[in-house]
Amino acid sequence: MSTRIRCEVRDETPVTIVRLAGALDLGTMRSVHTVLDRCLTAQPDALVVDLEKLDVTDPLALSVFAAAARRAADWPAVPMVLSAPPRETAAWLAETTACRVVPVRRDCAQAAALAGAVAAPRLRARLEPVAGACRRARELVTDACGRWNIPELAGPASLVLSELVGNVVRHAGTPMQVTLTLRRPYLRVAVMDGSPADPRAADPDLRAEGGRGLMLVRELTQRWGSTPAGAGKVVWAMLPAN
Repeated sequence: MSTRIRCEVRDETPVTIVRLAGALDLGTMRSVHTVLDRCLTAQPDALVVDLEKLDVTDPLALSVFAAAARRAADWPAVPMVLSAPPRETAAWLAETTACRVVPVRRDCAQAAALAGAVAAPRLRARLEPVAGACRRARELVTDACGRWNIPELAGPASLVLSELVGNVVRHAGTPMQVTLTLRRPYLRVAVMDGSPADPRAADPDLRAEGGRGLMLVRELTQRWGSTPAGAGKVVWAMLPAN
């Protein structure tokens, strides 16, 4: 991270708090983006960014917060709140798109309370790359859909998650974390593994017995994608949950 800007990341479950200090401009905003992206990849329930000790030297750099919030909206569906901006920074935020995308509160306590209140319900599980992983993934979906009263999604979500988990078992061969998140109007499923290789939807021969997993994911979901996560990646998908 640039020596002109510093950060402190604190896990205060269910909220992760990032405290920024120093100068924010078009150069240091890249460092801020990296920190926020790393925090979001860990899939906290909510994220608060404390601006109290931030010196904004270029108002255009505030766009980093709107960009991070938009990224979080698809995956991992983490609510993000800004807190305690200095007076001049607060005025600039009010004039930008950032305030329309990211809520702002006067202090960190208020921001943490808001972020925690709007956090989406999640269900997580660690799975090994073994033959029974797909069955365990389907059980997880059944449990989540029952808890959240969305039984109509149990079938399609089980198929999608089974394919994502099966892809890890067949190709990555690493332990994985499975996460289901209900943030209406979507149910999101995500699988984090230890391989950096991007998944690619194949175009198999009509006579082939396999190779259609990601094609099935594409057909059953509103959107799906892959995001780098540490030494590996997260593959996520969104199913409508109206």
